[in-house]
Amino acid sequence: MLEKLKFWRKPETQSRPSASAEGLTFSGLDDPALLEYIRGSMSGGSSKMLRNTAALRCLTLIGNGLGMLPTSLYEAGAEKRVLRDHPAHKLLRVKPNPYQTPMEFKSQMQLLLETEGNAYARIIRSGSRPIHLIPFEKGRVEAKLGPGFRMQYRCQSENGGQITLDQDEILHIRDLSLDGVTGLSRQNLSKEVFELADAARKAAANVFRTGVMAGGAIEVPNALSDQAYQRMKQSLNEEYSGAENINKWMIAEEGATAKPFASSAKDGQQIENRNHQIEEVARLYGVPRPLLMMDDTSWGSGIEQLAIFFVQYTLAPRFVMWEQALARSLLSDRERENLYFKFNERALMRGTLKDQADYFAKSLGAGGHQPWHSANEVRDLAEYAASDALHASVLGQPSGKKASNEPKKTT
Repeated sequence: MLEKLKFWRKPETQSRPSASAEGLTFSGLDDPALLEYIRGSMSGGSSKMLRNTAALRCLTLIGNGLGMLPTSLYEAGAEKRVLRDHPAHKLLRVKPNPYQTPMEFKSQMQLLLETEGNAYARIIRSGSRPIHLIPFEKGRVEAKLGPGFRMQYRCQSENGGQITLDQDEILHIRDLSLDGVTGLSRQNLSKEVFELADAARKAAANVFRTGVMAGGAIEVPNALSDQAYQRMKQSLNEEYSGAENINKWMIAEEGATAKPFASSAKDGQQIENRNHQIEEVARLYGVPRPLLMMDDTSWGSGIEQLAIFFVQYTLAPRFVMWEQALARSLLSDRERENLYFKFNERALMRGTLKDQADYFAKSLGAGGHQPWHSANEVRDLAEYAASDALHASVLGQPSGKKASNEPKKTT
């Protein structure tokens, strides 16, 4: 097999802005970058970035955390209620399109948003009802502000054609933006962070591939004969190597002494440098270090507070971003006056069943507290199924007895 493969771009492609005049070098036929190049995705770089385990972990936490949360359409009023029969609610809770679940759809859109700065989905309508949300792949949509301050989207279809859609036909979720039209790509803004992290990874791999990994040296005062040298080498390989021989005593002959190698400052600096790159990626996405499996000193109540921090300062702004974009694209002007989308972020901050039962019991008036929730509101917050046994444990009622919708009265 060839040790290295080089692919040079055609002369006519070297003048394009996205191309490079340099040749691309791959380590072999099993190099993941080669497959990306063949598929034509090298210019985007998202797949390459996802090979950074810290970035993959951050994007997985954010994408799955947002994707798995129930997203409901509410009607504001004296008693808010979920509009389960509204077509927009069904898209986010039941079936966004014929081939994706709600979690798959939201996770894909969030991944595109985090890497590209923008996430687009075409809204397919039947009359005025939205019936499908079809996400676009990266690079297939070009957004601009058209006449009348309305967004226009030039979209590339699967067969290579182009269509222009109005803002009512596109769900557009954008990240931080300088012009209010398109979001900024965190991947492009932090390109050097990922390049440096990749260089540190390659340096570490090169040490393991070509560096001296011996644990120490056995020194003898005089040169050993060939027979003594082979006997000592065979003894080390057969009697003292492997986990089964740990802490086993050696018999040193010919005045031999063992001197283990200590870790050098250079080794420590390399580890510190790699940890610093992980921190840079964590800072980019706002993910606490322990959630990246870096620390072992923040468990207990500390990790609980970090989880709350992650929800409040990392996920909460993204929830609002989604909620307002969904209302802008899926609701009419009149509906937006009293209808709104809401992520159930409490699902990420649930305590133990005992903690939940204590809170819900007090919120319903147990223990002499003034009630501030009705039984229906407790069910909505907890997202519980209509199970008598489960309601009995939470609402403090005998199994099989239905809960009243009215709050308990206290004297």
